[in-house]
Amino acid sequence: MLEFAGFLPILLLVGLATIQLGLVGYAANQAGSGARAAARVASQGGAGEAAGAAAMSDWLDANVSAPMGGGDTTTATVIVQVPLLIPFVDEGWTVRKSATMPNDEDD
Repeated sequence: MLEFAGFLPILLLVGLATIQLGLVGYAANQAGSGARAAARVASQGGAGEAAGAAAMSDWLDANVSAPMGGGDTTTATVIVQVPLLIPFVDEGWTVRKSATMPNDEDD
């Protein structure tokens, strides 16, 4: 029993680290989805920032940038702040994803 009590904090830390790794993957997935949605809508002349934000989970802190592209393509960039679960870890983990879509040609 004493050995288990001594090893329990290590088991909890490993479990929290596993969940934190899952949160990093989830944030990266959501950032990619938001960037693709923002680039697609902005390339068609719409509000790319709103579409990118709508394509991601509401509880993530994200910054969507989808300027109207001049030329042949539009590139959208999403930066997501990764939620932290592990104590004593520096804040400021971010995931950055970009997507480029061809602009619609109105003939």
